[in-house]
Formats: sequence, C-alpha cells, structure tokens
Amino acid sequence: MKIQVLGSGCNKCKKLFELTKQAVAELNLQAEVEYITDVSKIIEMGVMSSPVLAIDGKPALVGFLPSLEKIKEVLSNIEKPEIKKHKCSCGGMC
Repeated sequence: MKIQVLGSGCNKCKKLFELTKQAVAELNLQAEVEYITDVSKIIEMGVMSSPVLAIDGKPALVGFLPSLEKIKEVLSNIEKPEIKKHKCSCGGMC
C-alpha cells in the first residue's frame, strides 16, 4: 500500500501528514507515508484543492483536515485482496 499526503506545505498539510503517520502506526499497517509538496503532482492526480490523502495513487480525502479517527476509518476500509479458498470434495483434506 502506498500512502501519500499532497499539499502546499501549509500547516494543514503538515498536520495531515503527521496524523496519517500516526494512523498507520496505530493500525499496524505495513505502509510508508510520503509527503509531497509538488503542485504538479496534485494537478496530475486531478484534484484542485489540498490537502490530499491518496492511497495507491487515488485521492481518498481532499480539501480538508480530517480527524485521526476519520483517517483510520479510511485506511481500514481499503479493499484487501480476497483470499481464495480451495473447494473440493475432500473437505479440505487435500
């Protein structure tokens, strides 16, 4: 999972970066949080306001400073790959 905080470098953007790192730590996620202040990267993402919390290159929260709990909620609801279980007539003994 790739987590990015994009913003101009203002206090709200910096605070979102800190809260996101805290949320990742509290949720024990194996993810690195990157802070990007390059405006062209924000525009490339197709958003016109900041701060932006992006997950795997897609904006998840845009234009406001969410609470720690909201960030944790968003990170917790990321679709996880489905584990396919083998189904056969042996009842799981193979």
